[in-house]
Amino acid sequence: MFNIKQNFSFLCGIAFVSHGSQMIAANSTGQRPNILFVFADDWGRYASCYKGLDGRPTINDVIKTPNVDRVAKEGVLFRNAFVNAPSSTPCRSSLFSGRYFFNCNLGAILQGAEWDENIPVYPLMLEKAGYSIGKSFKVWGPGKPADAPFGGQKYAYEKAGRAANNFSEEVTSRIGNGMSLEQAREEVLEQVRQNFKDFLAARLKGNPWHYYFGPTTTHRSWVKGSGKKLWGIQPDWLKGKFPEFLPDVAEVREDVADYLGECQAVDAYVGVLLKCLEEAGEADNTVIVLSGDHGMPGVTSGKCNLYDMGVSVPLIIKMPGSKTGRIVDDFVRLPDLAPTFMEIGGINPPENLYGKSLLPLLESEKSGVIDSLRNWVITGRERHVSTAREDNLPYPMRSLHTPDYVYI
Repeated sequence: MFNIKQNFSFLCGIAFVSHGSQMIAANSTGQRPNILFVFADDWGRYASCYKGLDGRPTINDVIKTPNVDRVAKEGVLFRNAFVNAPSSTPCRSSLFSGRYFFNCNLGAILQGAEWDENIPVYPLMLEKAGYSIGKSFKVWGPGKPADAPFGGQKYAYEKAGRAANNFSEEVTSRIGNGMSLEQAREEVLEQVRQNFKDFLAARLKGNPWHYYFGPTTTHRSWVKGSGKKLWGIQPDWLKGKFPEFLPDVAEVREDVADYLGECQAVDAYVGVLLKCLEEAGEADNTVIVLSGDHGMPGVTSGKCNLYDMGVSVPLIIKMPGSKTGRIVDDFVRLPDLAPTFMEIGGINPPENLYGKSLLPLLESEKSGVIDSLRNWVITGRERHVSTAREDNLPYPMRSLHTPDYVYI
């Protein structure tokens, strides 16, 4: 992953068939596990557990994410994980349905998106199968109805506050009002803690549950200089760590340092959720999944682009009973999570999904390549903003990623 790749345009259509796993995850008593899913807006493949995996100096040499790293150490880290579309709404349409984004009707675009409620989605399928479900912050959008694949605001737990969606802005504001950095930070983290506790208190006792946590703090904008001020990230630490196409100049280094600060805020949120799990006695029967919806925003080849920096994301999964500390090299895609969650919940996934269950990879004891047929992914986009072309026309692109090439 992230080795030097040649890029070619292709004009031919390609058809692929995937086959879902029939395995069901359960503990020794047959109880279905809970699912904690942290899915951060604009969180690209940046966590310190990825340090050293690309064979050269990278941005991951600078970031520090001890809580994310802990989940990776206790679970499985996917080296080659991709979104289906590097734009928020279509990525999430694909994520929740397991379909190609372009098979989600108007869910395939961002501005002007509308959700087709005839499309089955894993959260509502889990609810029908007996799971208590709840969410905090962004699920699906921009689009109408907001957060439709999770039942809208019906299952929202956000009364404690939404400051976690804008960490640097919220903390900087509190410091300006007289708080210390630690006091301001703890006030934001307490909102994360209490929202999750409110969900755990409200769920049906004895039922498995699914809690989705979707912070947007890694989405622009963030406070200039906040990476250094709030997290101690020195911009000059990034010298020589950028890919060749990203300008290694002071202004860009500071901006990336600020972005990494927001990524470290997500890590702090993960730490809060893990501690709550342990205090509730739920850690040993909970599948934990960490990921993001596309690459870094506002940089060359990042968000909305089909190169690796735009479509590669972190994917780390801890599943009770699976062999820990593994790094899997198979090419996987976020739509794989929908059938995975369905099978964990004892649900047969719909036929002909693009997504393919990850349970065989999670239940394996191997590292490296497990399924040799998982050596490609499709990514693409239809339209991000409506003003990109006259008359609101789309600007479709497709790409095929393999271990050696990216075809766009």
